[in-house]
Amino acid sequence: MSKLVLPGKSFPLGATVLPDGINFCVFSKNCTDLELLLYDSPTAPQPSRVIRLDPQMNRTFYYWHAFLPGLLPGQVYAYRASGPFAPERGHRFDGHKVLLDPYARAVANAQNYQREAARRPGDNSPYALRGVAVDTAAYDWEGDAPLPRPNRRRVIYEMHVDAFTRHPNSGVSPQRRGTFAGVIEKIPYLQSLGINAVELLPVQHFDDQDAPSGHRNYWGYTPIAFFAPHSTYSADPNPLGIVNEFRDMVKALHRAGIEVILDVVFNHTAEGDHRGPTLSFRGLENRAYYILEPDQGYYSNFSGCGNTLNTNQSIVRRFIIDCLRYWVAEMHVDGFRFDLASVMARDEWGHPLKSPPILWEIESDPILAGTEIIAEAWDAVGLYQVGSFIGHRWAEWNGKFRDDLRRFVKSDGGMTGVLAARLVGSPDLYPHPSREAQRSINFVTCHDGFTLNDLVSYNQKHNEANGENNRDGNDCNFSWNCGVEGPTEDKSIETLRVRQIKNLLTFLFFSQGTPMLLMGDEVRRTQKGNNNTYAQNNDLNWFDWTGVKRHAEILRFTQKVIALTAAHDIFQEPRSWANPEGHTKPWITWHGVRLNQPDWGGESRTLAAWLIHPPSKVQYYFIFNAYWEVLNFELPSLRGGGRWRRLIDTAQPPPDDISAVESAPMHKGNHYRVEGRSVVILIGDMHEGTGRKATQ
Repeated sequence: MSKLVLPGKSFPLGATVLPDGINFCVFSKNCTDLELLLYDSPTAPQPSRVIRLDPQMNRTFYYWHAFLPGLLPGQVYAYRASGPFAPERGHRFDGHKVLLDPYARAVANAQNYQREAARRPGDNSPYALRGVAVDTAAYDWEGDAPLPRPNRRRVIYEMHVDAFTRHPNSGVSPQRRGTFAGVIEKIPYLQSLGINAVELLPVQHFDDQDAPSGHRNYWGYTPIAFFAPHSTYSADPNPLGIVNEFRDMVKALHRAGIEVILDVVFNHTAEGDHRGPTLSFRGLENRAYYILEPDQGYYSNFSGCGNTLNTNQSIVRRFIIDCLRYWVAEMHVDGFRFDLASVMARDEWGHPLKSPPILWEIESDPILAGTEIIAEAWDAVGLYQVGSFIGHRWAEWNGKFRDDLRRFVKSDGGMTGVLAARLVGSPDLYPHPSREAQRSINFVTCHDGFTLNDLVSYNQKHNEANGENNRDGNDCNFSWNCGVEGPTEDKSIETLRVRQIKNLLTFLFFSQGTPMLLMGDEVRRTQKGNNNTYAQNNDLNWFDWTGVKRHAEILRFTQKVIALTAAHDIFQEPRSWANPEGHTKPWITWHGVRLNQPDWGGESRTLAAWLIHPPSKVQYYFIFNAYWEVLNFELPSLRGGGRWRRLIDTAQPPPDDISAVESAPMHKGNHYRVEGRSVVILIGDMHEGTGRKATQ
C-alpha cells in the first residue's frame, strides 16, 4: 500500500471509494490539527497509520481532505481533532478522542465500544467506533428501485427489526434472529396481514449504551452514525456485509410489494448533554452541530435527550439532505418518519420558525420527491404542530386521532363530535380542501406507549422493570382495563377486551387517512402494562410468535378488516367524505339512534353515519355504540332499494364478527340491535338497484 498522501478534494464528504484509492473529507471549522487514523482491521486496538493533515495542502475553507492511493473498500478509519476546549465559547475539542466520521457508511468495532471511555480523559482508541469505507456501487440490485406510490391506500406496519424475530419461538434460524435477514424470512407473514409498508424503528447505527445503568437502549433513538445500518442488526459481522444485508432486506420487501419507511432521528445524537461522551460531532465542531444555550457551555434540550441538533444551520442542513438522499439513492428506501420533527422547525437559537429551511428543503428536494415524508409533529418541550406542520407534502402522525378514539371507545362522554371528524380525515385539523386525507397517519398505538392489548387491560402504567420507580413513561394513556388490572381468567372480561380491540381496529381501518398498525397488536402482544420499554431487550418487546395461534381470532379479524378496506374504492379517496372535491353534497351524513338525529351532547356515546359513494355505487352504514347497554338503531332505506348486509358486528362471535362482501348476511328490518360497546358496519345490497355489482 502506498504511503503517499495527496491533497484530495473537499467533496463528497465522507470516505469515497475511487478506482485508484479513497478520498477522505470531513468538516471542522475551528480545529487546529486533524489526524486521519487508519486501522488494519475492524477491531484493531490502535491505528496502524496516523496521518496528520497539512492545513496548507489538505484543507479547503472549513473542509479537511486527503486522497490515499491504493486503499480499498473495507478500509477502517477515524479521526482525531485538536483545538480549543472552551465551553464558554461553544468549543469542546479533545485531541485524545477517536472520532467517528459523521458520513461513515458503515461502523466497525461496535463489539468493543465503550461509551464511558469516550467520557473519561485520555485515549479511547481500543473502545471507539470507527468508520468503514464502502463502495456503494458494488452491489447488484437486480433492477430494484424504490416502489412507486401505491394506487391503493398505504397500510403501515410499525416494527422493530430485532424484536420482530428475536424470540426463540420465531421460527427464524438462530444466527438470523433479530436481523435484517430475519425480516426476510418473515415476509410471508407480513404479506398475509395485507400491509404494504413497514416503518422500521431506527436502523441508523445507534449507541445502545445510552441508557440507565444495567440496561441497553433497545429502541434505537440514540443515533450516532446516520449513514450506517446498525451493526448488530446483521447476521453478517463484516461491516460491508451489514450494508449489503440491509439492501437484501429492502430488495426482498420490494419484491413482495412492501415499502420500507425508516424512522429517522435528526433531533439529537447519542452524545447527550455536557456530561456526555465525545464520539463524533462534538469533537469535530460542537458549535455548528448543536443548539447551545446562551452561555454556550450547555446544550439546549428540545429533544428531551440531552442535546438538540442545529438542523437549520447550513452545515447540518446539508448533512441531513445528504443523508436522506443516500438512503433513497443508494439504499432504495421509500420514505421516512421524522422523530420529534417539530425540533426541526427551530432556528439556531431554539426559536420556532414560520418557514424552516430544512423542512422546505426536504419537501422540495428532487431526489426525495417520490418518497413518503412523515412528521411526528411535536417536540419534548411543548411545540405541538399537529394540523399546522409546514409544507404541501408532509404527512403527520395524527396524535389527536389516537387520543380521541381511545377516549370514545372507553366510553368517555362528549367525544362524538371529534370522533366524526376523525372518521372523515380530521378536517377540523386539516381544513384545506385540497389536502389529501392520506396525509393523516392514523394510529391507536405505536412503539411509545401501551400495546393494543395493554390499552384494554391496564388502567395504569407498570414500568417498574425500567428501574425508575415507575416515574418514566406517560401518565395519561386513556386506557381502560375492562374491570380487572392485567391478565385475568374471567371470561366475561376477556370477551369484552376482545370486543374493544375489534372496535379500535375497525375504526382505525375504516377511517379516512393512512392507518398504521403496531407490530404484534394483531396477536395481542403485551408489554405487561409497561408503556416505556425503550431499554428492555427481552420479551416485553419481542414478538411472541405463539400469539399467532393463541390469538388467532384477533389475527383473522385484522387480516379481514385490512382486506375489506383495501378492496373498496371509497377508502382510497384522497378527499374528505365530508366535502368531496367537485361535489356539491357530502357523501356522508350523520345520525344517532334515530335517523337524522345525531347526539353531539356532552353525555353522548353513540354515532351513526350513512356513507354513499356514487362513483362505485356502494353505500355503508356505520354504527358506533360506546354506551354500555344495548341500543336499537334505526336504519335508512337503501337508495335504489334492496337490503343492508352485515359486514362487521364486533359483538358477534367469529366467524360472524366480520364477513367478506360476497358472504355478508342479509339484515331484515329497519332497525339494528347494537350491543353495548360494539361497532356495526353494514353495506348496501350488491345490486342496490343499479344493475351493477358493488366494488369488491
